[in-house]
Amino acid sequence: MNRRTFLVGTSVGAALAQAQNAPAVPPRRVYSLNRNWLFQARLTPGADAPAFNDAGFQRVTLPHTNVELPWHSFDDKAYEFVSVYRRHFRAPASWSGKRVFVDFGGVMTAAKVSINGHAFEEYRGGYTNFSFELTPHLKTGADNVLAVVVDSTERPDIPPFGGSIDYLTFGGIYRDVELRVVPQTHLANVFAKPVRVMSNDRALVVRCYLEGPVSKPTTITAELHDGDRPGRSATATVNSEADHHDVIIENISDVALWDLQHPKLYQVTVRLDNGDTYTTRTGFREARFTEKGFYLNGQHVKLRGLNRHQTYPYTGGAMPARVQARDAFVLRKDLHCNIVRTSHYPQSPAFLDACDELGLLVLEEIPGWQHIGENSWQDLAVDNVGRMVRRDWNHPSIVLWGTRINESADNHPFYTRTNEVAHSLDDSRQTGGIRNRYDSELIEDVFTMNDFGFPLRPPNHPAYLNTEFNGHMFSTKRFDNVEHIAEHVTRHARVHDQLASDDRYAGGIAWCAFDYASHKYFGSGDRICYHGVSDIFRLPKPAAGFYKSQCEPEEEVVIEPGFYYAWGDKAGGNGPGVVPICSNCDHLKIYYAGKLLMEADPDRKTWPHLKYAPFTVSLTRLSFGNWGDLMIEGYINGKLVGSRTLSGSGTDDRLVVKPDDAELDGDGRDATRVVLAVTDSGGNLRPFASAAIQLSLTGPGEIVGENPFSLSGGAGAVWVKAKEAAGTIRLEARHQYLAKQTVEIQVRRVERELV
Repeated sequence: MNRRTFLVGTSVGAALAQAQNAPAVPPRRVYSLNRNWLFQARLTPGADAPAFNDAGFQRVTLPHTNVELPWHSFDDKAYEFVSVYRRHFRAPASWSGKRVFVDFGGVMTAAKVSINGHAFEEYRGGYTNFSFELTPHLKTGADNVLAVVVDSTERPDIPPFGGSIDYLTFGGIYRDVELRVVPQTHLANVFAKPVRVMSNDRALVVRCYLEGPVSKPTTITAELHDGDRPGRSATATVNSEADHHDVIIENISDVALWDLQHPKLYQVTVRLDNGDTYTTRTGFREARFTEKGFYLNGQHVKLRGLNRHQTYPYTGGAMPARVQARDAFVLRKDLHCNIVRTSHYPQSPAFLDACDELGLLVLEEIPGWQHIGENSWQDLAVDNVGRMVRRDWNHPSIVLWGTRINESADNHPFYTRTNEVAHSLDDSRQTGGIRNRYDSELIEDVFTMNDFGFPLRPPNHPAYLNTEFNGHMFSTKRFDNVEHIAEHVTRHARVHDQLASDDRYAGGIAWCAFDYASHKYFGSGDRICYHGVSDIFRLPKPAAGFYKSQCEPEEEVVIEPGFYYAWGDKAGGNGPGVVPICSNCDHLKIYYAGKLLMEADPDRKTWPHLKYAPFTVSLTRLSFGNWGDLMIEGYINGKLVGSRTLSGSGTDDRLVVKPDDAELDGDGRDATRVVLAVTDSGGNLRPFASAAIQLSLTGPGEIVGENPFSLSGGAGAVWVKAKEAAGTIRLEARHQYLAKQTVEIQVRRVERELV
């Protein structure tokens, strides 16, 4: 234990008394190693050596990007360099006789790790987790130096590189790092696999992966809990080493099934008789892709979702758990999607945890984009499959493993290997392989197809899922004119209407959820692909309103105009024209300048298969001289349930400053998005507002982003990151003409690092 930390706020005598009376150190300890790193942006010779003078290094917390960047119009070469991270820690005497591992969640793109000068083999790959055992190289009671040399260049020997890729990878130690202290024989991993879920004799197969010698009979106990309530348990005694040992909890009749509306999770705890304990979560659900579509717990579900890139403005992938989890909330609760595809790589465990908790299904796939490298490259890709499955097999939200390089050519030997690895590790889930060739060889269980044409091709295999459509076929910015904006909405609606027309389509996952940074040979010339239904700040464009409107009114009444309201933005003037309104109401009344203009019903002629078809209304010939507000009222069964007012004034009315969270942890890494927007008097974004918002912050935090921030499409965001202290953050935003706004975020005190 770090002596300095132990003695904080305590006299030396009291501390010694506490130590004498302290309970025995548990057999397993996992320490967060996210604070107190030292960083040098450009590697200098010897900088990873233990005795190197790192006094001039920058002190950073993880997740960390090797360089902060503008949100657009930057050169990807700005992050393609080799850097070094160093972490000093002391190994307490209580670790004696234990084994100590360092676990990395993700380092972009290759990592050379050393401890006290001992170098491990370079780990190649930015999207998968890896570990090294430190035990024989540690110095008890003395300074230990963990060094990581990070190569963030696009190396052709590492997936997804070797060809061109339509996204950026950024750099740094951008996921969590932990120190894991365990007994000589310990639980390295646990797969809690529900079986026979739909029968009365359902069971949980707890597959235990032991590491270390099994020199005598060892008892393994597995327990299933619902919160603090006592649960069922089972034991098994093993006498020899093996790849794994199964403990089966039988006759589980009283559990609630995990589903979209009630994503029930249970805790699984596994113990060895030496005291080692491993805890994970699971959910009981049956998920199958069939010739008649997708079924969850025996119920047909039409899948409706979006692809997600994990990257953000300014920091790339280096955002903490709270921010990663927020994306799942946006997809499930704001846009009401029921599935997400982790394009094109395994994503943050915090994001997947949130998918479990919110009831958002996941198609998770391995890193890659069109290119297949030589044999060693393929070996890495096969290894990526195994690491992805072993890391994430306990997430009930994951219903399909993506075992193919996105949009790559057929390669029978290679994809036979990737598919077999997934099935050998997890026989409870189906596999898919994302392709853009309709006549591609099907090795996997589900034909997962990127189809950007319209009408879509008919399903040509018994289990068929559309995994990309729209996107780059109709790049859309929030400040595009009204005709473009309305067409963007229509294109998403028409594809989902066709998907709803035939149960052989399991559904569709559109390209994509959020705009993202890419290379100069993609996107709109500013290194951004404007392919999302939301922008890079996770703020919705009108097309997002279509996805939002497909929920049941009991969950949320939705009235989302699929257009911007102006008299002359459309070519020829005369109002917005013929435009969609996305709503789950069954009738609309539209008022213009205070008078009833029209009533409308869902346009089932254009979209006959959607449960909640958009409304098509003609706002073509509105009176020029009487231009005024437009109000939309929504009715269900004749009852007014909601309304939306679009201002006709043409003026910016209010500066909005809104944080996602009111509290943060004072750990030097927690962060929250703060939305900046200019609205009209009805609360609608002003899409052509472009003012520079001047920000100032006081308290234990810092701004991650541009300051001043120039609005894009009337809105944008920065993130506020907490420092290692408690207190109140006050963020003030000033607009040149509108009233300033101030928000407060409370920062909670947290315990300091133990090592």
